[in-house]
Amino acid sequence: MNITADRLGSAIATLPWRVPLADWPRELLVGLPRGISRHVVRFVELAGVVVAVKETEDPIAEREHDLLQVLSQLDAPAVAPLGYITGRCTPDGERLPGALLTPHLRYSLPYRALFSQDLAAAVARRLVDALAVLLVRLHLAGFFWGDVSLSNALFRRDADAFAAYLVDAETGELHAQLSDGQREHDLELARTNIAGDFLDLQAGGLVDASVDPLAVSNRLLERYRELWQELTGPEEFSMDDRWRVDDRVRRLNDIGFDLGELTVTTDLDGVTTRIEPKVVEPGHHTRRLRRLTGIGAQDNQARRMLNDLDSYRMATGRTDEDEHDSAMAWMSDVYRPVLDAVPVEYADRLEPAQLFHEFLDHRWYLSENAGHDVSTPEAIRSYVDTVLPAHPREEAYLREPSTGALQTLRTADPDSPTP
Repeated sequence: MNITADRLGSAIATLPWRVPLADWPRELLVGLPRGISRHVVRFVELAGVVVAVKETEDPIAEREHDLLQVLSQLDAPAVAPLGYITGRCTPDGERLPGALLTPHLRYSLPYRALFSQDLAAAVARRLVDALAVLLVRLHLAGFFWGDVSLSNALFRRDADAFAAYLVDAETGELHAQLSDGQREHDLELARTNIAGDFLDLQAGGLVDASVDPLAVSNRLLERYRELWQELTGPEEFSMDDRWRVDDRVRRLNDIGFDLGELTVTTDLDGVTTRIEPKVVEPGHHTRRLRRLTGIGAQDNQARRMLNDLDSYRMATGRTDEDEHDSAMAWMSDVYRPVLDAVPVEYADRLEPAQLFHEFLDHRWYLSENAGHDVSTPEAIRSYVDTVLPAHPREEAYLREPSTGALQTLRTADPDSPTP
């Protein structure tokens, strides 16, 4: 048996690799919800890290590990690889499948679990929009997915939206650049698979029968093509309209992308200019927030925090002050007091950036009802007392597989181990 591990190698070696994954002892398992998979998947905890273990054939485990490693180096939205196991067999010499190990993505859930928590039609649109952004980012990186579906992604809350992450790269391929035919093939697979995902949700009673699965899957294609055109499409304009270059850059920033390289060509008579983005980099707001404050956040969360920072600068007369100094003051006066006010027992309900986003929503709601600005300390007390206790624990949802906790996600993951 061969163990290839990027880290935690000694802890990985202690797992019962000579036993089929489906038969591993219950006391080893962590009861996180699993998405639908063609493979046996289980969660274990190694040295404080929750790890997903997926059984698959030896060459597939090695190939998928290598693909995820390259995607990680490209900063693509995908789970990171931890290692893979090959050459497994039982004590009697019977061959067993190989295994791929990936750390569990904190605060993430499969799509079925999100529907079990939020029985709202808007969830469907937000999930599809997130998957469209994921697919665009993967295609920009030259990755052909080959099996696009909600089942093969995990979702994290990102302000009022979701951020999607690739979790199954088994059918994927990396290229220097994808052809239009490869992109369209992925889109056609997405149309079919997502319609199937929503038919499955309807069969489970998680989505109302009035929702049209084909319309939902077509929405993904529409959102993908809109975003792809904005990020990569050429634009022609008169030489008198050079302001449109700056306008294009601002539009890219507004949807969370930075422009790394732009090709500008002018026709022979010098009348018409053509611009075409060559390199676009996601995470515009995330990078700016991290540069100013050191806070790590999803892009929509970061945009919301930056807006609050700008409002704080105006309200406190700091608009002429150095931006970094203002950001430090905002951290001290607004951001840290919110997080410090969260009781220990509620600390794992939401990741900090999402919690702060929800606090901003709550403060606005209180102020609107009161007809005047509600102070930050008053809004914090109200949020902690009335909103936060109702949230499930998303940091490690179902970290301990108790009967009550597992029952919460029975419809989301009917194959979860029964205590």
